[in-house]
Amino acid sequence: MLLVFFPLFNFLSIWVLEFFLGKRKATSYVAYSYLIIVLLGIYAMYKTCILAQLQYWTIGTWINCGLFVINWGFIFDSLSVSMLWMVSIISGVVHVYSLGYMESDKHLVKFISYLSLFTFFMFILVTGDNFIQLFLGWEGIGLCSYLLISFWNTRVQANKAALKALVVNRIGDFGFLCGVCLIFYLFRTLDFSTVFLLVPFFFENSFSIFGVNFFCLDLICFFLFLGSMGKSAQMGLHTWLPDAMEGPTPVSALIHAATLVTAGVFLIIRCSPLFEFAPKVLFFIMIIGGSTAFFAATVAITQDDIKKVIAYSTCSQLGYMIFICGLSGYSLSMFHLVNHAFFKALLFLGAGSVIHALSGEQDMRQYGKLTLLLPYTYSMMLIGFLALAGFPFLSGFYSKDLILELSFSRYNVEGIFLHWLGTLSAGLTAFYSFRVMYYTFWGKNNSFKYYIQNVHELPFTMGFALFVLSIGSIFSGYFLKDAFVGLGSVFWGNAIYISAINNSGSDLEFIPLFIKNIPLFFSLSGISFAIVWNTLWNSYYLSNAKISTDFNSNIAFPQTQARVVWFLNHKWYFDYVYNFYIGYSVLKHSYESFYKLIDKGFIEMWGPQGFSHIVYKLAVFLSKKQLSYIYHSASLLLLGFVSLIYIILIF
Repeated sequence: MLLVFFPLFNFLSIWVLEFFLGKRKATSYVAYSYLIIVLLGIYAMYKTCILAQLQYWTIGTWINCGLFVINWGFIFDSLSVSMLWMVSIISGVVHVYSLGYMESDKHLVKFISYLSLFTFFMFILVTGDNFIQLFLGWEGIGLCSYLLISFWNTRVQANKAALKALVVNRIGDFGFLCGVCLIFYLFRTLDFSTVFLLVPFFFENSFSIFGVNFFCLDLICFFLFLGSMGKSAQMGLHTWLPDAMEGPTPVSALIHAATLVTAGVFLIIRCSPLFEFAPKVLFFIMIIGGSTAFFAATVAITQDDIKKVIAYSTCSQLGYMIFICGLSGYSLSMFHLVNHAFFKALLFLGAGSVIHALSGEQDMRQYGKLTLLLPYTYSMMLIGFLALAGFPFLSGFYSKDLILELSFSRYNVEGIFLHWLGTLSAGLTAFYSFRVMYYTFWGKNNSFKYYIQNVHELPFTMGFALFVLSIGSIFSGYFLKDAFVGLGSVFWGNAIYISAINNSGSDLEFIPLFIKNIPLFFSLSGISFAIVWNTLWNSYYLSNAKISTDFNSNIAFPQTQARVVWFLNHKWYFDYVYNFYIGYSVLKHSYESFYKLIDKGFIEMWGPQGFSHIVYKLAVFLSKKQLSYIYHSASLLLLGFVSLIYIILIF
């Protein structure tokens, strides 16, 4: 419990410490206190996952209204403790990194306090033992993401990005809330232990909506997955994720590596006993996850903002985690989630180091030849991108390749399709990863002389944070593989449920070796092609082709290729469709129909304005009838008194 509530204590105490110790000492105290949280997380991991001492605590009643009883309860099983351990490490590293990155910001105390509050709500989310407590953490991290993305609130784009993240996530949150309501309607409780135990008894229950029957569990799981789509930025509700890069870089690292986007994946894994009895929803999850992995990878190859490339990479990797959940590989999804947290935080903080060194420049085309100027940052980012690309024996290699092997081992159409879609996405991932490396460190320098003269390597706090993450990016896959996804491992216990029909993990050992090596071949091919393309051929082809609008008279760029690059750079036109065909249309019809016709028309003319006009006319009429004679007033008073008595006697 100290592990869970320590970030809340930091959030509350930093304001007091600032008054007594000053800004610098207060923020340093809070940041380095996360070492205690990391040690507590490791101890909880040892007690829960190695000694198998699971903890289920109820510390009080939150809501008590008839059948609707919600307790403050906490689960410390292998799933929640694995998330606690990972989030505590990433959050602690981000806090320490922020001391150097945000050193000159006069609102550093507020920034550190928001980070601590973000961590606390994530801890509440992963340890809650009921859907309402999980929803509290779910909304809390949404609130903190809004506060942190718009932290530099003097920038218009930051405010717009924060609002966009909030509004898009409301769609998913509405679906999640509908799923929770249906769960209570069906099971009469919202406790995980009771709901998951009763699921098999309600397998064939159905709802009738407009004469169409829907299985209850299918409908519940669909709404829960809708909430997961919003938080984990799956295709359709992904548009907020790249825009969230407007916040400070440590915020991007915390959101994309450990907290906000992982909440949707965690929800699916936690609710595996529900999803295992909803095969239609699992198929839908497969399609959405695989499509997201491919879509985001294709968009990332045309981006020139270094943070947006890594943001779309996050979206693509989340697609891997989601679609393997659709194949009932929940433990493998969790394995990739932990590995991804380390190397994605490393990449974001490494990108922040480059941006910090070049006075805030984020356009990769303005970089180049930084290998000698930023050797430490170069080494760290090379490790991160190699892990992301699935280079052998780094963390991403163990989990990503295993995801593709498991999808192939299903030996059905959807499994083979997802295998090849994921393999192609792996090749694209390697390509855009080393495109970033070329633009930033290997290609010709395009920076201004002023920026180059002021380039500086990281201070100690930022460098130490990158070092910790690099250790996780190299070794996490190797050390966690046998525990998380090893054959016959009992690490997860009852935290994850897989039905006997969907459990085919042993088939992985019988896949031909050349099939297992296909993802590695695509990854190495993507790395090689990126280096050769940018070194020997036109390194600025993608950047230049996407700004060409005259396709018919284009000589430098063939018509088809220019159109493809244009399409990918415009993110498959999702934002365009949402803005002009949905957002603009809704606003226009709302203005014409509701505002002008109903608000300003019917309601005002027949409401306040109409009623006030009638009252005025009535007042004028009665004032003319008032002659100020005493016997007139006495007669009216007597008439009213008699009428009142008459009404009382009747009723």
